[in-house]
Amino acid sequence: LNEPEKFQLHISSTNSLERLNQEIRRRERVIRIFPNTQSAFRLIGALLMENEQLQLNKKRYIIQG
Repeated sequence: LNEPEKFQLHISSTNSLERLNQEIRRRERVIRIFPNTQSAFRLIGALLMENEQLQLNKKRYIIQG
């Protein structure tokens, strides 16, 4: 990256947030209409938990590798 080191952590973390938002939008388009607010919260919560698990696995791989 061409940015100073103090900004690189924030810049690299933006990509994962954008990817998570895209995944939420993609799954929301498939469902189209949620029966209630709670079902939308459940979908987003499940995606956040899945994303957190992926991030934890990624960190373990980097530490062990």
